[in-house]
Parts: sequence; structure tokens; C-alpha cells
Amino acid sequence: QVFRLPIVVMDRHGHNCSGAVTVQVLPWHRPRVNFSESWRAVTVPEGTGPLEVVTWVQASGDDVRYALLTAAVPALFTIDAVSGEIRSTHRLDLERFPQATHTRLLVRAYEAQAPAVAATMALNITVRPRSWPAPRCVPALYVSQVPETVPPGRTLVVLRCAGPVGALRYALRGAARALFRMEGPQLQVNTTLDYDSELAAAVGFQFAATIVVTAGGQTTQSTRVPVLVTVTPVNEYAPQCPNATAFSVPETAAFSAAVGRVAGTDHDYPLHSIEYGLEERAGAVQPFAIDAHTGWIYVVGPLERGRQRSYRLTVRLTDTHNDVDPAKRRRCLCDVAVHVQAVLGEVPVCTPEVQELRITSKVGGRQPVSRLACQGSREGAALSYAIVRGEERPRRCGARPRAAAWVFSGASRAGNEDRHFRMEGNTLFHVPTGLEQPRTFVLLVEVWGVPGVPRRSTTVILVVHVTPQATTVPPRSTARRSTPWKEPVVITRTEATWSPPAWFVAALAASGALLLAALGCAARTLLQR
Repeated sequence: QVFRLPIVVMDRHGHNCSGAVTVQVLPWHRPRVNFSESWRAVTVPEGTGPLEVVTWVQASGDDVRYALLTAAVPALFTIDAVSGEIRSTHRLDLERFPQATHTRLLVRAYEAQAPAVAATMALNITVRPRSWPAPRCVPALYVSQVPETVPPGRTLVVLRCAGPVGALRYALRGAARALFRMEGPQLQVNTTLDYDSELAAAVGFQFAATIVVTAGGQTTQSTRVPVLVTVTPVNEYAPQCPNATAFSVPETAAFSAAVGRVAGTDHDYPLHSIEYGLEERAGAVQPFAIDAHTGWIYVVGPLERGRQRSYRLTVRLTDTHNDVDPAKRRRCLCDVAVHVQAVLGEVPVCTPEVQELRITSKVGGRQPVSRLACQGSREGAALSYAIVRGEERPRRCGARPRAAAWVFSGASRAGNEDRHFRMEGNTLFHVPTGLEQPRTFVLLVEVWGVPGVPRRSTTVILVVHVTPQATTVPPRSTARRSTPWKEPVVITRTEATWSPPAWFVAALAASGALLLAALGCAARTLLQR
């Protein structure tokens, strides 16, 4: 905001002068990074180990980072730039570092994207001396790498510790303490360190623990030795073949058509890390190839059933990434059978193509009606059968109808939806459903070979007269012709209308007029400005 102040100056003789002062008020920008306290005093016991948390600081702001501004030699403390945790860099031993008794640290907090936006606070760290020095151990930090096959009881490290008085006691702390044990100063493996387990994968195959060495039976007089053990993989298991691997492929399969997948298994971590390959046979040309990573088998050559009906493939499975040494790999061989299916070159032939059948429906299970006699163009070519259309016709009395005269004249039930009949292989079965009157069904059965584009098929017409077991067939001399009665369908259509009263129409018109008048007044006012 800007303020203008007129000022008039007048002396005692009446002379005056005037001027103006302009005052501009600027907004106050509060720092976006701020500590809740300007300083803090912290006391830690002597003997605090390296990388132990001494204290932590926290500042308000967006994406805050931390840094120490105090330069000390040697640097006894460090700060985590993200969390603000302050840790010791050495064991706080007053005999070795007498200057550690009182240390003043200046902590700076700043925004990661704008380092100029910052705040500072002071830390006074006091190391409280102990009456008895803690034990000293060599090594002070143990880091090791062992294979997963290391046996239980194996000694990993022997600590050499010296204490002031009394006997030293050794104990394990940490999440992985169950995997190790202490036999005096010896750190030993307690159980199998399985690299292939979910526990190892969850911790990144690194197990951490802490050895606590106590002198004189007092917990205040203790030394902590961090332990980090990394487990390395060992190729223990060979890949395994799937059971009974056999595939079928039509002889007209195109190039790169998928035949099947060989799903090998391997229990080493990472699980099922396998490379696939085909073993070559002397003097044999294999029209197949396998994907090295997925195990899918594809067609890469012509397949002629007349030349060879089946192929025996030997698939090689080799595990990968299961050992530190890449040369230590295990493999196995799997036998895979690929059967070539004959594809019909011509339409299947069925004898006869039209059949008229009469059966008596019996109460109970299904009953066979007829077995179709069909043959493909090649010996051994498999045929498939399906009811693709079905229709029920009224029963004709009098002259016997000819089977060839049955033609689908109108809408019918596709695929035999009434479920009176079922195809199993080349056999037609009747499924009794409690028929009360004689009924006649006309069925269309499609017969085809191995699926292809386009599908070459033929159709067989079956006229089936079904008579219930408890119903006698009416005499043929009757001249009546019965037509099934269909119940008429009544469709009711309801339309909803609304007729408002006269007063509502008048009120709506008046409201519209008032709204238009108000809008006109508002527009006129705006134009006059």
C-alpha cells in the first residue's frame, strides 16, 4: 500500500511552504525455515560408540536440509543432511579426545531448492566422564561376506577386548541375533544363512547385529561392536523339467506360430531364472525354435504330416544369476514331444447326409440316438461335431413326410438351446426332459477337421421324432392337422404428461419479465459509467 501525506510548514511571520511525503508499506516475508529453539544443551556419556545418535534437530520448512557450520579438528560429530540426526564419528574417549568435554556446534537448516533461505541454532554437547572406562575391542566394527552354505558353528571373528576390572561378558543384540551366537569372544553362525529365503531377500541379503561387551557387570561400562554380514548366493539346485511335456500343432501352422511353453523351475534365488535352448541332433532338421528367456516353442519351418507325424525335441535348461561365479551353472535336459495334426484338405464326407430317426423317450438318463459316419480326406484326421442349429416342427398326421423335405423356414433356436439333444464325439444323445406329447425336432450338425481359416466343414440334417413312453401314436388315417397355439403377447405402453395450472403459467411469465427488466437496468448502469 502507498500513502501520500501533504505537509505544510509555517514560521511565526506567516511564511509557509508545503510538500508531500509518500509512504510505501511493503509486505513482511516470514522466513520459511525456522528452528523452534535457538540453542540446546545435550549431555552424553563417555564411551559412546561411533555412529551412535547423540541428538537430533528439526526445523520447519519445505524440503529442509541440515549442515554443521562448526569446523573442529578432529570432527567428533556429523549430521544427517535429511533427518537431522547428529551422530558421533569416533568413540567419545576423554583420554584420547580431551576437547570432547565441551563442544559447541552451529547447525544450519536450509531449503534444498533455495539454500539462501536458512536458519541456524547452537548445540552445546557435554561428554559426562565415567568412573570406569569401557572395554576396548579390536575390531571395533566387523563387516564380512560369507556364502550361504557356511555351516552352523563356523567362527566368523574373534574379538580381542580389554577391560579395566572384572570379567567381560558378550551378548548379541539386533534383529538378526537369532542367526548368530557368541561363544565367549567368538562370533559364530547359529543357523543356516539361506540366501534363497524370503527373510534374506527382505533385508537385502545383509544381516546386522550388535555385540555388546560389558565389564564388571555394569551396563554403563559397555562397548558395542556393530556386525554386518553379507550372504552371497551359491548355485545349489539344478533346473527341473515340467512333467509330461507334449504339444500338438496343425501341419498348416504358419511361421512363428506358438506351439507351447516349457515351464522349467529352479529353487535358487532369483527363482526360475533359466535360459532355454534346443539340442541339435545329428542328421535331423528341426522345424522349431525356442525363446531363450520365456521357453516358448515356435514353428520356423514347414510341417508335413506325411513325412513325419511327431518330433522329439531335447530342450536344454541352464540356470543363470544363481552364483557369485558366473561359470558355476547347472543344467538339465528335457524331452518334449510335438505331434503334428493332419488338416483336412477337403470337406468331410458323411453317409448319409440326411437321416430321419424315431425314438421313444424313456425316463432316466440319456439315450443314444444315432452315430454319424463321417470321414476326412486323410487317414487319422480328427473330426469335431457340434449342433449348430435346432428347430421343433409340428407333428404331421396322415402321410409320412420325407426327410429330405425338412428345411429351416423361419427363426429357430441356434445350437439346440432347449437341451433335448447333445453331441459327444460323433454320437447324438437324447436327454429326456419330461415330454408329454409327441414332438419332432430338426437338427443341423456341423462336422469339421482341425480349425483353420476358412473352416472346411459339412452339415448333416437329423430329423428326430420323439414319442413319450406313456403316449400312443395317433392312427395315420386321421386327417386332422394340429397347429400349436401360441399365447398372444400384450404390450402396454404408458406415456407420462404434465399439465401445469393457469396460475403457475402466469407466475412464470411475470418472473421472466421482471428478470429481463433487471438485466436491462444493470446493462444501462454499466454503459453510463
